[in-house]
Amino acid sequence: MKYLYCCLIAISCAFQVSAKHNDARFFGADDRHINYIGRVDFSDPARPRFWSPGVYVQAKFKGTSLEIFLNDEQPDRNNYNYIEVAIDNNKPVRIKLTQKENHLVVANDLPGGDHIVTICKDTESGMGYVDFVGMKCDKLLPLKKPKRKIEFIGDSITCGAGTDELEIKCNKGLWFDEHNAYMSYGATVARQLNAQYHLTSVSGIGMIHSCCNMTITMPQVFDKEILRNDSIRWEFSRYIPDAVTICLGQNDGMQDSTAFCGAYLNFINRIRTYYPKADIVCLNSPMADEELNGMLTHYITAIVKAANKAGNKRVTYFFFNKSYNSGCGGHPNMAEHQLIAAQLAAYLKNLENW
Repeated sequence: MKYLYCCLIAISCAFQVSAKHNDARFFGADDRHINYIGRVDFSDPARPRFWSPGVYVQAKFKGTSLEIFLNDEQPDRNNYNYIEVAIDNNKPVRIKLTQKENHLVVANDLPGGDHIVTICKDTESGMGYVDFVGMKCDKLLPLKKPKRKIEFIGDSITCGAGTDELEIKCNKGLWFDEHNAYMSYGATVARQLNAQYHLTSVSGIGMIHSCCNMTITMPQVFDKEILRNDSIRWEFSRYIPDAVTICLGQNDGMQDSTAFCGAYLNFINRIRTYYPKADIVCLNSPMADEELNGMLTHYITAIVKAANKAGNKRVTYFFFNKSYNSGCGGHPNMAEHQLIAAQLAAYLKNLENW
């Protein structure tokens, strides 16, 4: 099976497709057969726009080739997005968007028949938005979304930051060149459990304190589409997860118990107002050192106990069995994300909603 991946073709050159693809048709982003999962802005149905890491577009198509059309907000030498394209069960391919308008030939010479494509935003909100414009293939077919839904709330670990060194090694490019949300633990857990997923995550963010001169915390931006500023409000009714995980505290560092636990408990109560029946699972940080991990496990145990005592019974905790730091900046690498995912998936399968 041969694939042709191409990143630098402008949409204006879309007519320069070889004769073998003359039967292919263009399907706009508002086609009813295209699924969108994540915090997506549909203000312009012909250009659905998304910022968050892990937002993905999925479709079932017929044909031996596939072309996709996307816009990137502000591609320049210091700010650009990566996407991940996965077709069927083949190895996903990570592509850097280099143009404002991108026409990507992502597959040639596929076997005849039906195929499923997943197009995932690998980079996070701070890298700007991506507009999905459409795709070109022989035909689009109905594709049913998985019934179960999970939301993963977190920081850079949940974003998949610092994980992917296959093309650019640590400290050899820009800090987001190793971002890979598609291979993060949350996306991996969802695929293992055949569930939809949202990654509600921002690198550097905390519960009451964020790192790197960031002026926002997760409770402040949790109800936003962009997750980096006070702008478009997210409508929680659009996605009601069966399970929610919270992986925050790495950037908070060592904190006063009253301040941290109080804010954490308030955040759990707020989540419960949006998702009355969801299982809420509080996690320690899988990259924390021994001191921070000790604090987080102690505090989270007390937080869950307090939530249960107050009548919030479907709140539990899960603690990873070690620290994973082989990626860039002490983050888990892709192999370690798979180990983290295996542990978490095994736990989630035993929850009431599963």
